[in-house]
Amino acid sequence: MNLLENIKEAFRSVKTNLLRTILTGLIIAIGITSLVGMLTAIDAMKAQIEESLSGFGANNFDIRSRWTSGGRATSSGVAPKNYPPISFRDAMAFKETYNERGVSTVTTFLSGAAEIKRGSKKTNPNSRIIGGDENYFLIKGIAVENGRNFSNVETRYGNNVCVIGTDIQAVLFEDNEDPVNHYISMYGRRYTIVGVMQKQGGVGGDSGSDRAIVIPLQNAKNLDQNGTFRYTITVGTSDPLKMEYEMGQATGMMRAIREDKIGTEDSFEVVKSQTLGDSLEEIAGFLRIGGFGIGFITLLGAAIGLMNIMLVSVTERTREIGIRKALGATPLRIRQQFLIEAIVICVLGGILGVLMGIGIGNLVGNTVGPGGFLIPWLWIVIAFIICVLVGLFSGFIPAYKASRLDPIESLRYE
Repeated sequence: MNLLENIKEAFRSVKTNLLRTILTGLIIAIGITSLVGMLTAIDAMKAQIEESLSGFGANNFDIRSRWTSGGRATSSGVAPKNYPPISFRDAMAFKETYNERGVSTVTTFLSGAAEIKRGSKKTNPNSRIIGGDENYFLIKGIAVENGRNFSNVETRYGNNVCVIGTDIQAVLFEDNEDPVNHYISMYGRRYTIVGVMQKQGGVGGDSGSDRAIVIPLQNAKNLDQNGTFRYTITVGTSDPLKMEYEMGQATGMMRAIREDKIGTEDSFEVVKSQTLGDSLEEIAGFLRIGGFGIGFITLLGAAIGLMNIMLVSVTERTREIGIRKALGATPLRIRQQFLIEAIVICVLGGILGVLMGIGIGNLVGNTVGPGGFLIPWLWIVIAFIICVLVGLFSGFIPAYKASRLDPIESLRYE
């Protein structure tokens, strides 16, 4: 009995025991459905969210102060060079120069642990205070849902006005109370609320802009008593394909403003902004690991169930095995027969599982928003490889047991 004949015999056995094949295939199909379905849903949801948030910082890059490790000498005896941080003057000079090419915004981070008060109410000391100009909300992709942005006068003279996040509003105001034109206190000063940012949400305990307060950049500079604030410039480009070119142009402008000498390294850093897409890809990676783990556990249970059914099949077909051995079938051919049969059942179950997984995964993924139909070719290939491996794992012990049967005793088996 050659390999081709073993394959034909496996399909004949599957057809003869159709009900058992269907039930066994369903065990594998459920495992593959859970694996492919979860991974497809994760990819589909990621695609939908990326499409919805494609403009939020996707085409931005930052110019920021260059950090150094301090004044101690390195192993070669050369002390690292200290670079002065980007000053308010540097940042505003760049913004004025770059305005001829595109839009940019200057920001500074005042505190991430501020306490905000309104009368007898106060927030936990975890509010973020950010200084921003009139372009801050446009480039950062944050909408002002209630109220307005800073006016030109407020931006220029640094008036005591602010735009707050939804978490700040929830703590300091009642549900039906409009916070616009009310006062809050921070740093011993009273600020008028002119707007409320749209709720952004966050991951891993980070509420993003929901727990933030944005004040005019000039007002933030006035709070810098010791001149220690670091200013960051964020440049928004209209064409992502020209990102590298614009970064090069911005580097040249900033070197001229900072008076960096020819041949020396930059005294600042130009980096692509951390976008929502980057964070989303990192989160999706963890979700894929979790989904793969759950699917693997389900498939492990399916493999054990298949092994049990194959062991029962060996017992039921003991006499048949004896006849095959009496006709000259070697232990190798007997093992091949049962292994191929197990793999055939797994592949048939895998086909059904992949179809169900793609359907369920896209259905779940499209609940996030309307979109196209995603076919995860990578996960399909992986699923079929797993099916073959599960078939080998489940069929090895029954096949080995069948190949070890004594032909005389098998022929006597009733």
